[in-house]
Amino acid sequence: MVKFLRCPLPRRNPINHQEYSDQSQSSNLHSDSSSNSSLSSQSSLPSVPSLTPPLDHPITAATSYHCSATLRGHSSYIFSLTLAGKHLYSGASDGEIRAWDRNPENSDQLPAHNVSNQSHEKCNTLCTTDKGYGAVKSIVASGDKMFTAHNDHKIRVWKIDTSKPYHTYKIITTLPTFNDRCMKLFSSKNYVNVRRHKKSTWVHHNDAVSALALSRDASLLYSVSWDRTLKVWATTGFNCLESVENAHDDAINAVVVSHDGVVYTGSADKTIKVWRKQNHVGGKKHTLISTFEKHKSAVNALALSSDGAVLYSGACDRSIIVWEKDCGGGGGAAHMTVAGALRGHTKAILCLAVVSDLLCSGSADKTVRIWRGGCGNSYSCLAVFEGHKSPVKCLTAALDSNSNDSGNNSKDSGNSYLVYSGGLDCDIKVWQIRVLSST
Repeated sequence: MVKFLRCPLPRRNPINHQEYSDQSQSSNLHSDSSSNSSLSSQSSLPSVPSLTPPLDHPITAATSYHCSATLRGHSSYIFSLTLAGKHLYSGASDGEIRAWDRNPENSDQLPAHNVSNQSHEKCNTLCTTDKGYGAVKSIVASGDKMFTAHNDHKIRVWKIDTSKPYHTYKIITTLPTFNDRCMKLFSSKNYVNVRRHKKSTWVHHNDAVSALALSRDASLLYSVSWDRTLKVWATTGFNCLESVENAHDDAINAVVVSHDGVVYTGSADKTIKVWRKQNHVGGKKHTLISTFEKHKSAVNALALSSDGAVLYSGACDRSIIVWEKDCGGGGGAAHMTVAGALRGHTKAILCLAVVSDLLCSGSADKTVRIWRGGCGNSYSCLAVFEGHKSPVKCLTAALDSNSNDSGNNSKDSGNSYLVYSGGLDCDIKVWQIRVLSST
């Protein structure tokens, strides 16, 4: 089942304004156990114009970055990361979830008898149950609730108790809930075909739940699965409100939701689909409003810009496609055009994350790249993080509030960011990057 650990992050040293040195490392690629998301790379997209300079073009010097910490403790592949408040949550392929304290100054308040030393980091067990849930594919959190997606076709809902100096966690239900299952059990109209000679109620996922996303007000939870369905759940009563069957022709790997409620799903069928909830009288279902077809291989990751005007998609073709709202076509989510592609990774794109005006990408080539848009339809690669010994499977990022609020920076020194990367080498790396205002 799931093991929850609390781990204070080590104290970070101030950024040293030196470029992280180029390294060349080799290791065997570890393949995910499904055919939907391959770590092998496929041909890039010659028909899509590049938004970046040639590969031999030097990376801008107007940034400084370094790896400030490597978090060890997981004994299996890191599949998911998310930030919520003062904590970083990580989920692994063996079903273990860890909660890392982003304020190590508070570590002295932790119960000493629970502390164990793992690679110079102190980890505190919050609650432990037997393993068996399988890989933790996705984690999202809001307020006092956290939702985790698992390889066993289930979504688990956790209650976060913040009343103590250190948070505690408890599973309060599993989706679909017992009541939801029972209510759908006795009516034939609630059954759908999941494979030849087998049926299931529509509230069930019938393969790994690959990704989760919350609506802006956190009232709705969206889940996608390798069973090709998109499901919508209430985050209060936890009932399944809707299931879009056969949303794609192959496994669905990614889902993101814009501030105005538009849902984007990316699939191994090489397409991105756009869904919107109908707001007219009696309209309760999400309907397909557009399909984006440009990738030539499985779409593994999606991310939206802060204002929702730009969609980024990463695939096994080694490219990140930049989709922009077409003002001439009404500017809606259904009218997005390809601005171009970001090239630089040498293997499949596995994960994407956006912070402020930066895009972070992780790849099977074991690197993380940081991108930023410039004048016109141009992007620059600000940094390449090298250090993982295996593919980078997940990313999350945030402004480095401690550095930006320190008062030691001049007006033109820009902003500092923290990027967290999880890899199939079982490590989580914490990167600090400062982007200068003059960039």
